Amino acid sequence: MTDWDDAFDNVGYIPDAQNYIESWAQSAKAFRDGEVESELGLRYGASARERLDFFWPKHAVEGLALFIHGGYWVKLDRSYFSDLAQGLLARGWAVAIPSYTLAPEARISEISQQIASAITFSAKKVNGPICLAGHSAGGHLVTRMICKDGPLAPEFQLRIQNVLSISGLHDLRYLRKTKLNQMLRLSAKEAEAESACLNQPILDARITCWVGGAERPEFIRQSQLLHQAWGNAGAKISLHIDP
Repeated sequence: MTDWDDAFDNVGYIPDAQNYIESWAQSAKAFRDGEVESELGLRYGASARERLDFFWPKHAVEGLALFIHGGYWVKLDRSYFSDLAQGLLARGWAVAIPSYTLAPEARISEISQQIASAITFSAKKVNGPICLAGHSAGGHLVTRMICKDGPLAPEFQLRIQNVLSISGLHDLRYLRKTKLNQMLRLSAKEAEAESACLNQPILDARITCWVGGAERPEFIRQSQLLHQAWGNAGAKISLHIDP
C-alpha cells in the first residue's frame, strides 16, 4: 500500500455522498418529531458532547440497544441517526444513541472511555440484555467494549448479547500513515491498545462484522482481520460481506 489516505477514503468513492448525510439528518429529525417517547440530551458525562438520546418502546422493555455513530472520530453526532431506533422500538427494545467528544479535542482512547460511560449510564435505566451496533468509527468503539482489557466494567460486559460492527475499523495502526492522524494523534502505543484485533474478546457475546462488498478494500480487510483473529480466539463471530 502506497496511499493510505485513499485506502481509508470510502466517502470519496460514493457519488453524491454529502446528500446522503443530509438525508440522514432529515430522517432522524422527522423521527424525533413524531410520536415517540424520548428523553433527549441526557448527560452521561462532564464534557459538552457527552450526551445521549434515549427512546422507549410503547410496551414492556425487552432489553437495551445502543447505536454508536461513525465519522472517523472527528465528525457527526447522535442527531443524524435517531430513526435507526424505529425497528428496535417495535420489537420492545429501549434504544440509546450517544454523542461523544470528537478528535482532536479527545483521543480515541478517551472516546472509548466515554462510550463505556454512555453504556453504563443507559444500562442503569434498563434491565436485561444489551445489544451494541456501530458504524465505521462506531464499529471500532462497539468491539472495543467487549475486549478483555476494554473500558467497560465486567458487570455490563456480561449483559452484552450481540455486537454488530458495520464497516468497523479494528486495526488502527495504519491510520497513523494517513493525514487524518494530524487530528487523531494516534501514537504507536495507543493505536495498538485500541485495535480490537490485537486484543482478546470476551467469549459470551455474539459478534457480526458487516461490510459492503463495494467499499474500499481496506474496510473489507479490516472486518476479515477481526473475524479471523477473534475466531481463532474462540469468539462467536461471523462475517457478512454485503454486495
